[in-house]
Amino acid sequence: MKEILKCIISNLVDDKDSVEINQIDEENSITFEVKVAESDMGKVIGKQGRLAKSIRTVMKAVAGKEHKKVSVEFIG
Repeated sequence: MKEILKCIISNLVDDKDSVEINQIDEENSITFEVKVAESDMGKVIGKQGRLAKSIRTVMKAVAGKEHKKVSVEFIG
């Protein structure tokens, strides 16, 4: 699941080396903390947060197959 998220994020940003994804596992849920360069944060979030919402939707669909809940947090 982390590889899918990394692939999506790295294709959106200019500075691919600054992409960091931390995975925090709990019982039935997984939290991903996504860190990107300050200049790329707008590209990841998108206008009015639409792109961030789409990324979360894709990750929830992937997590649903594994019967887990997932959340994606963007850290500046």
